[in-house]
Amino acid sequence: MSIATTEKAFENISACVFDAYGTLFDVHSAVGALADAVGPQHTHLSSIWRTRQLEYTWLHSLMGDHQDFWTLTSNALHVSLRELKLDSTSLHEPLMEAYLKLNAFNEVAAVLKVLKSAGLKTAILTNGTPKMIDSAVSNAGIEKFIDKQLSVESVGVYKPDSAVYQLAVDELGVPAGEIAFMSSNSWDAAGAAYFGFNVAWVNRYSQPSEVLPGSPSAMLSSLEELPALLGIC
Repeated sequence: MSIATTEKAFENISACVFDAYGTLFDVHSAVGALADAVGPQHTHLSSIWRTRQLEYTWLHSLMGDHQDFWTLTSNALHVSLRELKLDSTSLHEPLMEAYLKLNAFNEVAAVLKVLKSAGLKTAILTNGTPKMIDSAVSNAGIEKFIDKQLSVESVGVYKPDSAVYQLAVDELGVPAGEIAFMSSNSWDAAGAAYFGFNVAWVNRYSQPSEVLPGSPSAMLSSLEELPALLGIC
């Protein structure tokens, strides 16, 4: 485990809140499941689809034109397939269906079980629609370890808007200072830290730190390191 700043931030935690995509669920497993059908550009497709998907959330938020994450994911896929000159007619629908059944990272279920056994509240705070997150959680078989599934659709704006993070405070009934927030997305980790959460950035791919308002209090290589950070194992 690599601690970036201070462990004391995690001494009085009542709730653990997780980003979904990239943190609990592997966003690249959708294209991975259909790699043969996509062909040699499957890795590139997955990368640009993910980048464009996130860019659309930020752009729609800035434009004040909220569209749900399923719609933006679909739109991002359409353009990405067109960019790579791949057949949207045959690939679009299967890839979207695969996105509803993303693989959870290997350590996720075991870590969530430990957190629940320790008496901590748990929640997912996601850009995804309720349908999308319900499907992902069910597919991973982790429903019994999650107390709340919170979607930005409740506030009509995307991360890192403060209204999204406030949703976790309100729904869990726990002050921001007692919430540990985990995200693999550096921009999300920064936004959550700026809001006031105690943030552990799950830096799965050894990415450089961003220069943004808000700094995570810890950096982990996977969620497997979280219980030790919280002092519960």
